This record gives sequence, structure tokens and C-alpha cells, in this order.
Amino acid sequence: MPLNDLITADAILPALRVNTKKSALHEMSERAAAVSGLGAREIYDAVLQRERLGSTGVGNGIAIPHGKLVNCGRIVGVFARLERPIEFESLDGAPVDLAFLLVAPEASGADHLKALARIARVLREPRIVAKLRATRDAAGLYGVLTQQQASTNAA
Repeated sequence: MPLNDLITADAILPALRVNTKKSALHEMSERAAAVSGLGAREIYDAVLQRERLGSTGVGNGIAIPHGKLVNCGRIVGVFARLERPIEFESLDGAPVDLAFLLVAPEASGADHLKALARIARVLREPRIVAKLRATRDAAGLYGVLTQQQASTNAA
């Protein structure tokens, strides 16, 4: 599953200014609502509910918050590069500065898991993470996320 199937150029937040995990999830939910047509509160509530089960901060300054919604028609992603790292209760205790929010249909099952696995694979790649941290504009971040997919397919 290519990342450009999950995210669009207008779903990138290149310099998100937040101080808390909840405010980051709120801002990312607002953007997800704008690109998906779903309700921002509905997205935020689903993501927050999942977060209560355990932090989606996977380590190395990266979080992959996600949730499922009944009326969601397709998997939608939002990527944020935070201006300052924030506490996220990550597995390794490190603050988060890169987050990829994913919203999926309630019945998406394996597709949801494949999307999460794909995002995790990309964000585990040190070269990609370094580029994401160094890039300051939305178009550049989108390019790093989606160009990587093309190079993976060619290999």
C-alpha cells in the first residue's frame, strides 16, 4: 500500500505548534476532517479513545495515532512535523516531533493494519526520518513521504 494512497499534499502540517499530545491530536484531527469530510470531533474522539488503550508513540520521536470510524469511507492520513518535540508517553520515553495520524473505516480490518505497517516501515528508515526532520515545507514533506514509495517499488 503506497503512502500516496493514504495521504494527499493538503494533509501535511509542516510546522505544527503545539505544547501537548491532546492539542497535537486535535489539530491533526481538524486537518483530517478538512481532507476527508468527516467531523473533526468524531475523528479526535476515535483517536483519543485508541490512545487511552496505550500510547501510539512508537519511539525515536515518532507517533502513529490512529482510529476507526463507522462512517469513514476510506483510509485517510495526516502527517505533522512538530516545531518542538512534545511529551507523548512514547514507548522509549522520547518526546515526539513527527506524527502520522491515520483514520480508517470501522470494517477496514486488514487494510488498516497494512496501512499502519506501511507507515511504520517508512518511519523506521533513518534516512527518511532525517529528511522529514530537515524539511520545512508541506510540498517537500509530501515529496519525501511519497518519493520514498517510488524508490521502494523500483527496488
